[in-house]
Amino acid sequence: MKVSVVGTGYVGLVSGVCLAEKGHQVTCVDIDQSKVDKINQGIPPIYEEGLEELLKKNIQSNVKATTDLRSAVMDSEISLIAVG
Repeated sequence: MKVSVVGTGYVGLVSGVCLAEKGHQVTCVDIDQSKVDKINQGIPPIYEEGLEELLKKNIQSNVKATTDLRSAVMDSEISLIAVG
């Protein structure tokens, strides 16, 4: 399933990476370009045990990050909003 996750904090990024680990195509959205760049390099901008390994495992196939909210939402079957 194509999923967009809006927000790349603790809830959004962890949820997105876990969904990717289960085989879903996940697009993470954030307004912070530096966070998006880190995620696309396989470097999580937050610390959660095991997150870096799962992100690196899935970044080539199931996870990508963008600042383009409209495109991410329009291209997904479901969207999760995880912003505070």
